[in-house]
Amino acid sequence: MIDAVTLASWRAPASIGVMSLLFGWETAQPFLALFARAPHPWRTRLRHAATNIGIGVLNGLAIRFGFLALWIATMQWAATAGVGLLQWLSVAPEFRWIVVLFLLDAWTYAWHRLNHTVSFFWRFHRLHHSDRAMDVTTANRFHFGEITLSSLARVPILALIGCGMEELALYEVLLFAVVQFHHANIGLPDWIDGALRTVIVTPHLHKVHHSVVIAEQNANFSSLFSWWDRIAQTFRLAPDLSQVVFGVDHDSATEPHA
Repeated sequence: MIDAVTLASWRAPASIGVMSLLFGWETAQPFLALFARAPHPWRTRLRHAATNIGIGVLNGLAIRFGFLALWIATMQWAATAGVGLLQWLSVAPEFRWIVVLFLLDAWTYAWHRLNHTVSFFWRFHRLHHSDRAMDVTTANRFHFGEITLSSLARVPILALIGCGMEELALYEVLLFAVVQFHHANIGLPDWIDGALRTVIVTPHLHKVHHSVVIAEQNANFSSLFSWWDRIAQTFRLAPDLSQVVFGVDHDSATEPHA
């Protein structure tokens, strides 16, 4: 398997590459005309993208220089102390990455759902949902408070799982690629989206989640693998995605609603 340093170094270029491809797809064949009513559509779109990407860069720097060392120290301690499910269950090396991907993504589902149910968390997470022109750059739009809380909450999870930097880096690369994909302002043929969403989160599923309608916001919390919503019975499709309105309405602006 690729070493952790190499894998971690892929995250930024992979993210930029995927975002560039999806941004081009959105430009050539947008699913919704998000900026059509703006006086200067391209200027508005670029300003929107710059804002979201700027937020993402600042958050990425905070993680790199504020939390990464803590995560690494936690994983090294767990390995030395023999702590974590991977050690306790003696998972074979060739299966470790599969177990880690599943466990980390299950935690991501749970954390996302908590952000919709706990008032304190929602006050940060609502920034992500406040984007009324959801596109690929929205994948970067997270409040610094949410990044801080999620990064700290991840520490005991990493210890409990007992994973290594290699598995964590692999999950991060896959996660952010899929997160950008399902935020993108693109539409797939029903049969393709249907096939993909048996495994991963697709644009259809996540457009529903970003709806201003509270009942739809309270669905499709998965980030990488889509089956957590089916297991937890929070899976929902929309009969007509072109009618979905993105954003946060006044009533749900300050309080959670799940």
